[in-house]
Amino acid sequence: MPGGDTRAAAYHPPYYLTFARGEGPFLHDVDGHRYVDLIGNYTSLVHGNAYPPIIEAAAAQMARGTQWPARNESQVELAELLVARIPSVQRVRFCNSGSEATMLAAYIARTVTGRRKILMARHGYHGSLEEFEFGTHGREGPETLLAPFGDADAFARVLAERGDEIACVILEPVMGSAGVFTPPTGFLAAVAAATRAAGALFIADEVITLRLATGGAQARYGVEPDLTAMGKIIGGGFPVGAVGGRAELLDVMDPRRPRLVHSGTFNGNPVTCAAGVVSVQHLTSDRIGVMEAQAADLLRRLTRAAGRAGLPFSANHEGSLLQLFFSSQAPDANATRTDAALAGAFHLAALNHGVFFAGRGLVALSTVLDDDLIDECGERLEAAMADVAEVADTLTA
Repeated sequence: MPGGDTRAAAYHPPYYLTFARGEGPFLHDVDGHRYVDLIGNYTSLVHGNAYPPIIEAAAAQMARGTQWPARNESQVELAELLVARIPSVQRVRFCNSGSEATMLAAYIARTVTGRRKILMARHGYHGSLEEFEFGTHGREGPETLLAPFGDADAFARVLAERGDEIACVILEPVMGSAGVFTPPTGFLAAVAAATRAAGALFIADEVITLRLATGGAQARYGVEPDLTAMGKIIGGGFPVGAVGGRAELLDVMDPRRPRLVHSGTFNGNPVTCAAGVVSVQHLTSDRIGVMEAQAADLLRRLTRAAGRAGLPFSANHEGSLLQLFFSSQAPDANATRTDAALAGAFHLAALNHGVFFAGRGLVALSTVLDDDLIDECGERLEAAMADVAEVADTLTA
């Protein structure tokens, strides 16, 4: 494997880990070290590792078979569950990753509108389609147009000038990978209105943000997209993706009258869907609220620890998600981070103290973290802050 792995996000210099197992809120590496898991496989394990009800459902399904080229009962149940939870979703089409979901949403938009270009936020993240990759790296491409996240007028100008070329606008309701940036009041609704006025489709990328409310971030922020891309938590820890939306849009893939042929050997996999049903059912509004409160508590502890250590510190917080910055205030959504050295040092120091989160400072809580463990994480991360303070001058010189 190039570089010894097959997933870029898992790499962090000067070395990265090999895990042997995960249990509840903990991960164990092959050298016998235990870590409190504060990332949940980059937000997908909302109920922690090897969550017993999910394991039971998946094992029961595996005993009955792992895949066949026809529908399965769990697939139907998960689709019905998503339609019931998310008001904008009338139909669901399954695939195998968040990247596949956003790609499929773009293909639907191109099929329906007859247009090619995609408008997205600068530095937004929507997976591995080349058009999305341009925007993630802050560049426009042959079929990629950009506007600043949070600036509805900028999106409206692009749509007014080039609307007849644009198939869709795709936005994360909260920019996850870029740094957990929340939208200004009215931003999403204004962009959705301008998108529809231009005859394009508005796509909400909820692969990360579906965990923020039972109806996803679109319910939290009061916007109704034409299409919704989903993944991560709806698979219960197994590979998954899905596109949901209005019936007439998803029906372009109806095999009785297809305008867009979409297939995949593992689409709607019964094991994934059985696990996903449990994951979604167990993500209640009460549990979402508990995680949000725990994230706020952990942030208070980190802020206090940074002050004691004399380190610059700020964070973005939305629901169960935190993004940590080692700067006096969080950067703008369209700015480049300048704290890489301190952030990287804190990540390694946290690993040394038995806490695992994303190398870029992303924290995602799970329902299996209790208040005592949040207290323990606060103590461990305070010790990690002190370690960083000892070398901060050499890192920032």
